[in-house]
Order: sequence, then structure tokens, then C-alpha cells
Amino acid sequence: MQSEGSTDGRVGDRVLVLNPVSGSGDHVKEVVERGTEHGFEIRKTEEDGDASRLAREAAPDADLIAAAGGDGTLNGVVNGLAAAGELETTTLAVIPAGTGNNFATNIGIQGIGHAFTVIEAGRRRSIDVGIANDRIFLNSCIGGITAEASSKTTPESKANLGVLAYVKNTFETMGSFDSLPLRVETARGPNGERTRAWEGRAMFVLIGNCRRFTGARTAQANVEDGLLEVTIVEDAAATDLLGDAAMQTLFGRDSNYIVRRRAPSLAIESRRDSVEYSLDGEMLKTETLRIETISRSLRIAVGDDYQPDPDDGLLP
Repeated sequence: MQSEGSTDGRVGDRVLVLNPVSGSGDHVKEVVERGTEHGFEIRKTEEDGDASRLAREAAPDADLIAAAGGDGTLNGVVNGLAAAGELETTTLAVIPAGTGNNFATNIGIQGIGHAFTVIEAGRRRSIDVGIANDRIFLNSCIGGITAEASSKTTPESKANLGVLAYVKNTFETMGSFDSLPLRVETARGPNGERTRAWEGRAMFVLIGNCRRFTGARTAQANVEDGLLEVTIVEDAAATDLLGDAAMQTLFGRDSNYIVRRRAPSLAIESRRDSVEYSLDGEMLKTETLRIETISRSLRIAVGDDYQPDPDDGLLP
């Protein structure tokens, strides 16, 4: 671990956890310069697990922790805050320096320079986090083809192709992917919705916290409502998926093979072997997955474009 911007080794009230190899890797100089100007102690990751460890070590003394990297780096930092018992007491800032930066876009962060503007002058909101088998995720939890494709996407491929690397691997995986025999039970939802179960073979299971998987005008979900966006794409849709040049087109129209739910929690059981899930890009393999939300438990800096309810043009 390398530290910059501090001369006595003590943790300051502002700490920036920087992944120097995320995305194209050309962000380091700018992040270090801007971070130092804004009073951050810079701590760089060197190996897997460092983002979580550095955040866990800094959280008891830091008022603000920034994560500079992609969604995986952000995931590590948030899990570090939780491990330190400081999830609700430390403000999180997001500095997008990864390949897709999906979560940053959803909360209105438009780039590295804009991220530091938001840190100083942006609003603070308390948002939901998802917990999957004791591991936290912010944006999404995905099982099926896309999770397998994510696990096979190398850093070199991401550097060369960007987000297209994920798309390329997803389509390459479709031909050989064996659908998942699952049972998915969603808990009672809003307005008295009853507990419901689905059982069958799925190509995708997509659970969104700050992300939704539809053709709506924005991919951002309401991340302050205590609910998860659940989408199941059944095996019968595989042929349609293979013949569709843009999967978002499929998700954006009605289909007999797509099941959608909104629920505060759910359980997924595999009827065969362990299933690999992607939690904000970080992999988890398990036969049984239990997911719930902790409502409005993380204080975070957001940009002006962030809408708590993305379908409502007015802020509360």
C-alpha cells in the first residue's frame, strides 16, 4: 500500500482510496493532484482486497472517504466501511475512473473533475445498500450469462475495448451457457403485495439496487425506496436474445419470458450446482443467495442530475 499527501502516517478526516490500474489507468496523476489540492490523504491499492482493507482502516477516523476507480473499487470501499461499523457515519464520495462507471452516472457524477466539485458543493443523500450473503453491493447483483461473462473479462480486454469487452464476452458466452434451474422467492412488496415464488430455468437473474434493467429513459432505479428491482429472464428467451443485436431492446418491451418484481428482499436457490453472481463486478459463488436492503443507510455525495425518483422530474 502506498500513501501520499500525509507526512506523519496518521489518517486524516479525508481519505481517498485510489485504484491505479482501473479503467485505462490514465487517471492517476489527475486524481492525485486534485485529491491533494482538496485535502485528501491518498492511499493506493496494490492487490485484491486492498480497497476494502484501506477503507476499513481509515473509516473510524475519517469523515469522508472517496473511492477512485470503477464499480469494483467502490464495492470494496463500501464493504470496508461496513466491516468497520462506519457505514452510516462516514460520507462516501465517488470518483469515476473505471471502465463503465455505471453507479457514478446513476448518482449524477460526470467525470473526475466534476466529482471533486460535487465533493465540495454537492448535495448529500442517504441511499439504500443491498446485502447478498453478508456482502454489500450498491448498484446490482447479477447471476447467469452476464455474471459469467463478467468473470471472464480480463483487465487487458477492458482497457482495450472498454464496456464493449463485457458485451463481447456476453454474446460469446450465450452459445455455451447452460441455463440455471432456480427458485426465486421475493418477499412481500409495497401496497400489500404478497410473497411470491418463481421456479424454472433462467438465463439471467438481475437484481438492481441503484440500477434497473428495463428500456426506461434512465437506467437508474429509485435507490431511496427500500426496494430491489428484480428481473428474471427465462430460458425460453434465449433464442430471442441470440438474435437481438441489443439486449436492451428485449428488456424494453413486454415479453412472456421476462418476470419483474419489486421487493425489499428475496432468496435464490439453485436446484443444481453453485451459481456465480456478480456484485458490482465482484464475484460470489453460492448455491443459496439471500438478498435484502438496508434502507437509506449510506450517506453519499451526489451530483445535480441525480433524482431520488428517476421517474419524477421534481426533487422532494
